[in-house]
Amino acid sequence: MENPSEHAFAPAERAAVYRTIFNRRDVRGQFLPTPVPDEVLGRLLMAAHHAPSVGFMQPWNFLLVRSPEIKQRVRQAFAKAHAEAALMFPEGKREIYSQLKLEGIVESPVGLCITCDRERTGPVVVGRTHIRTMDLYSSVCAVQNLWLAARAEGLGVGWVSIFNQAELQQALGIPPEIVPIAYLCIGYVSHFHDRPELEKAGWLPRLPITDLLYYDQWGQTDPEQQETLTATLAAMQDDIQQRGAFPE
Repeated sequence: MENPSEHAFAPAERAAVYRTIFNRRDVRGQFLPTPVPDEVLGRLLMAAHHAPSVGFMQPWNFLLVRSPEIKQRVRQAFAKAHAEAALMFPEGKREIYSQLKLEGIVESPVGLCITCDRERTGPVVVGRTHIRTMDLYSSVCAVQNLWLAARAEGLGVGWVSIFNQAELQQALGIPPEIVPIAYLCIGYVSHFHDRPELEKAGWLPRLPITDLLYYDQWGQTDPEQQETLTATLAAMQDDIQQRGAFPE
């Protein structure tokens, strides 16, 4: 009988994957001016380019930003949206929001905008016939691939999402039909936080995964045959929260 685990990675390799996932952070304020070598940047971009995509349409483009002038344009677009966003929160949250560092556009050595060309392979795409947004999700997968690869390389990444889309397109010369998915700040950092900054700042807590898990039907929780999985997840999350790392 075929061994179902024969395709698994070796234990050390598997542990490295989980370590990368659980130590990934959204970096805002710890960037160093150290340049990112092209060889390293090339590995990140290649990892992003090997993300899964609906219909294998590969809808992404990668727009690198190194020019201080262009970074300032992007920073100005952020600043305008940031001021607008602050007014959307209730007064108590607004004070916390105003104290958060939410970007490193100028400080990071490299900016990268990952986009989605929704017409790249024509109007009919395998797998996108009924859920049109699958191409957008594909570009998000490219973001995550790059983010995890960057963490493994010791690089910090910050996803800046507070923009008016049209103003970001204008700052970067992106045509109106091309959708900016993520503006990323990339660079070496002084340190990584042990927990996400918004969690440490008290903005929101990490939700218990057992509250988010249903079985077979929406809202159906913990049938008798699934007790072991629920208990395993609860113990695992408790361990992660206490130790700040994925259990070995």
